[in-house]
Order: sequence, then structure tokens, then C-alpha cells
Amino acid sequence: MRQADCIIIGAGPGGYETAAALAAAGKDVVLVERDSLGGTCLNRGCIPTKCLCASANIIADIKKADTFGVSIESFTADYTKAHTRIAQVTDRLRAGIDSMLAKVTVVKGSASLEQDRVVVVGDDRFTAPQIIIATGSAPATPPIKGAELAVTSDDFLKLDDIPGRIAIIGGGVIGLEFASVLNAFGREVTVIEYCPEVLPAFDKDIAKRLRTALGRRGIKFMVSTAVTAIRPGIEIDVKGRRGDDVVKADLAVMATGRRAVIPQGTAEAGIELDSRGFIKVDDLMQTSVEGIFAIGDVNGRCMLAHAAEAQGRRAIGSDVNLDIIPSAVFCQPEAAMVGMTEEAAKATDRNIIVGKASYAANGKALATGEDGGTVKLVVDRDSGFILGCHVLGAHASDIVAEAAALMFGMTTADELADELVHNHPTLSEVLPVAARNIIAGLTPPAI
Repeated sequence: MRQADCIIIGAGPGGYETAAALAAAGKDVVLVERDSLGGTCLNRGCIPTKCLCASANIIADIKKADTFGVSIESFTADYTKAHTRIAQVTDRLRAGIDSMLAKVTVVKGSASLEQDRVVVVGDDRFTAPQIIIATGSAPATPPIKGAELAVTSDDFLKLDDIPGRIAIIGGGVIGLEFASVLNAFGREVTVIEYCPEVLPAFDKDIAKRLRTALGRRGIKFMVSTAVTAIRPGIEIDVKGRRGDDVVKADLAVMATGRRAVIPQGTAEAGIELDSRGFIKVDDLMQTSVEGIFAIGDVNGRCMLAHAAEAQGRRAIGSDVNLDIIPSAVFCQPEAAMVGMTEEAAKATDRNIIVGKASYAANGKALATGEDGGTVKLVVDRDSGFILGCHVLGAHASDIVAEAAALMFGMTTADELADELVHNHPTLSEVLPVAARNIIAGLTPPAI
């Protein structure tokens, strides 16, 4: 039996960052990983997708080059070559993770749990006063007849060649990023979403405007539409507002969410799951068994890489704020959010006020041709505190990152409007403009 200070199961962002932090503090850490370092984010998710998004952004820039006096008579968008770059980027990042873990004992294999905080990997047995489960998630497949005819998001990212007509089932973050990339590479894309609007977790105004922008690029959307079956030849039976229909495609991609990956022996070790199949945890990330914690996708609280890393810090004693977690969709245009949506804030019976600002009045946005964006602030009228920030447009994720910092520092809308100085000309200036519109009592324009 190998004794350690902490055993971490899963080397995704939550697992490897937590392991490195503990090792830097002088702890004896065992990190178990059955696949490659980096988890879903690096190998089958965030990073591969962002590589493709970067290629799509370059295509978009080339298409509008003439507006800036740059003449490009012809160019070729080669998806296979773009896909080849993924391995170059992920290999480099994986090497960096390996260096981070120099003081960590990394064990390759599948871990199973036993009672009394024992972890078994092959013929080896480990024990520690603290065990952290960071096994992540896998694509979820809904009970649709013929669902096996569609590829999952993991399968999609392995493809180095994509046919002409693509149907994407699911209009969440994964589905919209894939749709944006494929459209940029000249594919015919249809997105089928069961909910009334894409990005159900996002602010409704932003989601609607994003869908409209992507629609102008030629992406077809079918919202409030259920997929009832997928038939050979990729004929997708759907039922929507106008009744039954059939979507024909060369490839169907299932982007309908993710399910927890639960280690073998979890139930036998006494660890409880919730009704959705995720591991139950308290606010310190501890499971129903003392000394065993679960972070990241496996607990279902916030299925984002940076949330997993933050939860890991909470599990090892940091007082990290888990209420302010930004998220982004890296399509064209970019969308991002942090905090409460307008709908969620109203549901709490708070006295709220909304401020908006358009990229169209921003000098940097006009100079760079990125004027098709908007910022929306949700503010508590009584305290002046920012409850949420929602952005659609270029560098939305960066603007939201500043808003998250302001929210953490409990900056009021008055302070944002009158006391903070922003560099000029920058896109970040839209934030104080939105705050000034609140103070001026201006009626928010239709978004």
C-alpha cells in the first residue's frame, strides 16, 4: 500500500492544476490518469476547438480584407490542414503540463475506489487522507432512435475531413462553435435545438442576437425542435412548431450536453450521486464521504475547465469565489457572460436596472471593422452592484473578464462610470458607457 498526502483521479485542468499546487506546497501527491494529460479540455474539447476557431477567424478576416484596402484575389480554406495544427498545439501544451508535474507521482491507468479511502490502479494500491475525484465528463447521447448514426463531439474533433452538409443536434456552446467553424470552411450547416432559443443558459437578448448574426452568415437554425429519429443516409426526423419535417445531411453531430464519468467503485465507497448522475458535493467540494472530494465536470456544478481548476483550489483550502465564473462561446461573433442574466435577476425579486452600450459608437470597433456588438449590464438598483455582464462581439470574453474582476471587487455602476479610467481607443470602453447609460436613465435600445 502506497501512502500519500493526496490522491487525485483525473489529469484534466482541475486535476493537474491542483496536483501541481499541492506539490509546490511540499505535499506528496499521486495523480492517476488513464489517458493523456490535459483531459477533455486539452485533448478533445476546448483547445482543439479553439484551434479550428482561430482558422475560421482568419478566413473571416481575409473575406473582409478589401474593406481595409488589402486586395486578395483568391485563397483556399483547407480543413485538413487546419485540423493538422491541432496536434502541434496540444502536444506543446501537454509537454508544459508534464513539466508542471515534475514533483508529482503520475500513475497511468484506470483507478477504482474502495472503502477507507483506498484507490486501486492495476496491481497497485494507494491511500491518502484526501482523495480528489476529477474524472470529468463524456458526451451525452439522448435516447433518440438511430442516435448511433451521429458522431459525438469527441468523434467530430478526430475527423480531418468534413463533408458538405452538416446537421448539428444541439444549439449550446459546443454546437454553435462547431457551426461557426464549419460555416467558415464553406459547409452547409443546420443547427437543431430543442429549446426555444440557442444557448439556453445565456441571456436571452444575447442568444437571440447571436443566432441572428450566425443566420446572416448562412447557418440555418431550427429552434423549439425535437429530433425524433435519425435514419440511414443521415435523414433526421424532427418535430417543431410547424409540425414534422426531415433534415437531410451528410454528417450528423450530436452536441446535446455531457454526462459525468464516474470511477469504478464510487457507490461501493459510499459516495452519493444526484438525480442527474453527477457526484454530490458540498460547498467545499467534499462528497458524502469525509476526505473524498469531487471537482469539475464530474460534480455537474459548472462544466467549464476554469471552474474545475477553481473548485480544485477550493477543495485544498483556498477561499476562491465560485459565484463569479465567466463563460464564453468562441464563434463569430464571440459571446460571453458572467453572473446573472436579466431573467434570473428578475426572478429573485431584486430591483434591477439594465444598461446597454453598442460597439457601433466605439472608436476602436469602428476602426477595426468590429462594430457589430453590444454590452449589457445587469445592476442592482439599490446597491449599485453589478449582478451580471453579457457581451456579444469581438473580444467579448476579454470584456467579460474585466466585468468579473469588477464584480469580485464589488465595484458599483457609479464607480465604473465615473471613477475608473479605461485606455482609449479600446473595446473595453463599452463597459463604462453601459454604466453611464444606467446613471443617465437612458432607455436601453432594442438589442
